[in-house]
Amino acid sequence: MKVAVMGAGAVGSYYGGMLARAGHEVVLIARPQHARAIERDGLHMETTSFDEHVHLAVSTEASAVQDANLVLFCVKSTDTESAGALIRPYLAADVLVLCLQNGVDNAERLRTVLPQHAVAAAVVYVATEMAGPGHVKHHGRGDLVIEPSNTSEAVARAFIAAGVATEVSGNVRGALWAKLILNCAYNAVSAIAQLPYGKTVQGEGVKDLMRDVVDECLAVAKAEGVQVTGDAYAAVDKLAGGMPRQFSSTAQDLARGKRSEIDYLNGLIVKRGEALGIAVPANRVLWALVKLLESKQARG
Repeated sequence: MKVAVMGAGAVGSYYGGMLARAGHEVVLIARPQHARAIERDGLHMETTSFDEHVHLAVSTEASAVQDANLVLFCVKSTDTESAGALIRPYLAADVLVLCLQNGVDNAERLRTVLPQHAVAAAVVYVATEMAGPGHVKHHGRGDLVIEPSNTSEAVARAFIAAGVATEVSGNVRGALWAKLILNCAYNAVSAIAQLPYGKTVQGEGVKDLMRDVVDECLAVAKAEGVQVTGDAYAAVDKLAGGMPRQFSSTAQDLARGKRSEIDYLNGLIVKRGEALGIAVPANRVLWALVKLLESKQARG
């Protein structure tokens, strides 16, 4: 396949690197500092199973998606519409745009920007971070759940051959909500405390807080008619043990002075809860505190 990665941060670089390593023609669309390092040394992939430099193409321009069969769309949820508009003039007619993003509504939002193209949602279970320019560090997992489309099965086979466990599911909405609940339970707490998951859950009262968050998320999901996959409580209990050293993406954003995706995580539960008349006080407090920290950073 010819693959373009729009938004080659930690997630995009990891999956793009895995496909490039398997022999696919991959171009990462990345920020200038990241791009320069990759042009010079290749993409440094430090994973749980290998540590090597993967050589692949890199660009800073949205036009690099031209002629790609597959676009891995990995921008922040805050940038979904604007990034979609940037790549729209260059997309091939038969391209699949696969959303590898946090949140539950990105594919739906992107379809409004790209009505002439196939857009599919995916659920991403991976612990990664940018350890430096051109250096992606993988802490665990990496599996994907992909929404059905005309080419999803072929894409899934390519990922599997590249060492990425992947399945195509007819209930991606339920899987996205299951991932959202994990993010709502962990992201804000890790960000506020600036602690990894393993230390976060050791805090006094934190596990009870996380259970309250899950209760509220499940109430909203039920009212929305969503069939959440799996056992949300068990998944939350298990995550810290599987990724004890991982900082949430929200924590990483705040540490770098960047705007986070909290409006699309706990903030989404607050918004949907208000619309449905469901009280979500735990999610509201976490959302409000992260927003306060963001505004504090913005003021310098």
